[in-house]
Amino acid sequence: MMLKRREKLSILAFALLVVFAVAPVSNAMHIMEGYLPVTHCVLWMVVCLPFLVLGLVNIKKVLRDDRRTLMVLALTGAFVFVLSSLKIPSVTGSCSHMTGTGLGAILFGPCVTSILGVIVLLFQAVLLAHGGLTTLGANCFSMAIAGPILAYAVYKLCCKMNVNKKVTVFLAAFLGDMFTYCVTSVQLAAAYPSEVGGFGASLVKFLGIFAATQIPLAVIEGILTVVIVIALETYAKNELRSLSF
Repeated sequence: MMLKRREKLSILAFALLVVFAVAPVSNAMHIMEGYLPVTHCVLWMVVCLPFLVLGLVNIKKVLRDDRRTLMVLALTGAFVFVLSSLKIPSVTGSCSHMTGTGLGAILFGPCVTSILGVIVLLFQAVLLAHGGLTTLGANCFSMAIAGPILAYAVYKLCCKMNVNKKVTVFLAAFLGDMFTYCVTSVQLAAAYPSEVGGFGASLVKFLGIFAATQIPLAVIEGILTVVIVIALETYAKNELRSLSF
């Protein structure tokens, strides 16, 4: 019975990777290479480092406590790959897309998710020309740190309030996705303040442009995250129990 559950979980992970393989990649990017000033690139990378260090420590702890969670961790990473590769060009130098990091935040916490996110971003920058190496810190902070932190906080708060679990998962993934783009807008506005109105005017502009495409994408991400959680509850009950889910 355990073997069958593992086989089904492996099939689910493989299906996600197949989707990733056929995902459209042309004109798709995070904040692209060379788009941010050098000082901003360095600053965002420095901000990310403590979270990444904690993430490595937490991953070792999770796998040490129960090696069976490795399959769930791999599936979560594949989910991030898939969703963050389906992009719609938006503001010059960036784009709108789902993130998939809400699932990781719910299951493993935001620090572990930061490791999954930076691996995804690194591979996309090097192999798929998404984003860039100089902007890796900024992209990592918005997608793999800020969004997951909010998603995790929303999930824990809803659990304490005894909100329906499916609704809780949806809200966590939806709001985590939206917050990612709020942070991205802040990053772009800080790098390119408006000549008239400065940072505030630029921020309003970026948020307004992103909203048109990002809100429906965030809704879709919330729904997909609920579907994946239902599948995990069906085929990986023991693994989820070890994660205290």
